[in-house]
Amino acid sequence: MADENRKIAFICSKGTLDMAYPALIMGWAALGNGIDVTIFFTFWGLDMINKNRVDHLEVAPVANTSMKMSLMGVNTGNLGIPNILGVLPGMTAFATKIMHDKMNGLEVPPVREYLQMLVDAGAKLYACKMSVDMFNLKKEDFIDGVQDIVTAGDFMDMTDGAQIIFI
Repeated sequence: MADENRKIAFICSKGTLDMAYPALIMGWAALGNGIDVTIFFTFWGLDMINKNRVDHLEVAPVANTSMKMSLMGVNTGNLGIPNILGVLPGMTAFATKIMHDKMNGLEVPPVREYLQMLVDAGAKLYACKMSVDMFNLKKEDFIDGVQDIVTAGDFMDMTDGAQIIFI
């Protein structure tokens, strides 16, 4: 049985589709194990909770050295081919579609739905005040379930004693 005092906090700083899922999947697993979950969205990670962006996250193959063509059904090993092909027009859309198809095939919910599942299960979502101010956003710009806009210091106070994972 999970210790009732266990806490985990994720800091999401990237707004790409491939960087959205790690916190969502690990957060869901933590909740299932009775662990308190808090997620803090900063810089481009705000795209994950932005009403106008959450359904349009993409996978950028350019400079993504970990992305192998095998994801796209081509076995090229570690030749760096995704970086070469990534500059071609349409490759971001293509890589994004491939990832959506793979996730759908695994019955993984879309990001918006996953976030709602997390909120419904008790996860707490917060937006970074500095990033919100920098991008001229307001609380109304975010999906339902975002509890508040807080400073980094507030986040640290709220998650005192938690394991913190930066994504």
